[in-house]
Amino acid sequence: MIKNLHRGAASIAFREPLYIESCASIVSQKEGEGPLGKLFDIVCEDPMFGCDTWEAAESTLQKETATLALNRSRLTPDDVQLMFAGDLLAQTAATCFGSAGIGIPFYGLYGACSTMGESLSLGALSLTAGFGSRVLCVTSSHFASAEKEFRFPLGYGNQRPLSATWTVTGSGACILSTTPPAKSSPLRSSVGFAAITGLTAGRVMDYGLKDSMNMGGCMAPAACDTIARNFSDFSRTPSDYDAVFTGDLGTVGQKILLDLLSEQNIDLASIHQDCGLLIYDNETQDTHSGGSGCGCSATVLAAYILPKVVSGEWKRILFVPTGALLSKVSFNEGDSIPGIAHAVVIEHMEV
Repeated sequence: MIKNLHRGAASIAFREPLYIESCASIVSQKEGEGPLGKLFDIVCEDPMFGCDTWEAAESTLQKETATLALNRSRLTPDDVQLMFAGDLLAQTAATCFGSAGIGIPFYGLYGACSTMGESLSLGALSLTAGFGSRVLCVTSSHFASAEKEFRFPLGYGNQRPLSATWTVTGSGACILSTTPPAKSSPLRSSVGFAAITGLTAGRVMDYGLKDSMNMGGCMAPAACDTIARNFSDFSRTPSDYDAVFTGDLGTVGQKILLDLLSEQNIDLASIHQDCGLLIYDNETQDTHSGGSGCGCSATVLAAYILPKVVSGEWKRILFVPTGALLSKVSFNEGDSIPGIAHAVVIEHMEV
């Protein structure tokens, strides 16, 4: 069993890295038309993905992404011991139906849009504790299924305020391994590969906000808390990271995050990027505050972030998916919207 080094209350520095062996990303047409469109593995023009319902479409999307990640490393489901996966829907419906035909022992997760951070964290903890040699981490979201679940049916034609984000139709998957990727792996370059070396578990932060059309404002305090604790627990400053990625704060949430961090004398402006702002062009795609959803940070990680870590362009990054922990029941009862953010340290490892 690999011994780890606890840092602070909820941070862990792994004594041995957990390698990212494979990844995959599949999105729909709107995401394919964005700035990262050419980087995604598959862009499907049919938002229904050949299905009859939005929910079935998301299940198919997630299953195809997980299968692609396996195929890219020439793995079968029998090569993977555990699957950590989730989505935005009640009872993680998209994931339950999507995982049914894969055949990997499955744990369903719900961390709202932070679920990819939760999945990677639990996957890394399981491997380092000796519970297998590989795990599959995958999340998904779908614009139409999320609108139907949390807001209004698309036919309602409601107006969206400028603070609102656009739920990404997409799925991202990563396979973690206790051994470095093979030379044939798509996530191994001539100079190295990517690995998880640490994490900071998020805490639920509730500032009493109740606006479901301003998710960035609801999640920013949690992102601030997790990032600040990561810096403190690991005795690091912004200069120790090449980039810090939040999941989907958008334009509103990003400004709040930077303001909150500045109050703690942390200047993150020069290295902070938000996956929700990277995936769409807000000036031409009319997404208002940016992108959101479980699939937002997951697809950006697989398509944009990991290749740059593998190539050595970035030596160390902090991946901080953010989530707004509301349900349609809690929101309709007038409850506030707590936020959470999980941080994962990903580093370039030389061959």
